[in-house]
Amino acid sequence: MADADDVRRIALALPDAVEIASDGFDFRVAGRGFVWSYPERIPGKPRCIRTDVAVLFVGDEAEKQALLLGEPTLFFTTPGYADLPLVMLHLPAVSIPRLTELITDAHHMRLDPQP
Repeated sequence: MADADDVRRIALALPDAVEIASDGFDFRVAGRGFVWSYPERIPGKPRCIRTDVAVLFVGDEAEKQALLLGEPTLFFTTPGYADLPLVMLHLPAVSIPRLTELITDAHHMRLDPQP
């Protein structure tokens, strides 16, 4: 079971990762976001920063679909993220080793973007 403190510890251990000011957590490398708190938007209510859900950069649609279909208890998406290479991750449902793998992969993809 993971939480925001685990995200912070893992992300800050990666080369050149920086945390930017936010109401939750928000990590960048080379000026690009790789993991941040989910800004949930419910119609008619103010935006709510969810620190129990991480938004992860996954690189492309194929990887996004593989995660969503392969591990539906961990990952989800919303209409606002439909066309973006991002998934939302339920932190309480993920192990620390799996979270480390996901954040590390997101960091590497943002550090060394493909042409």
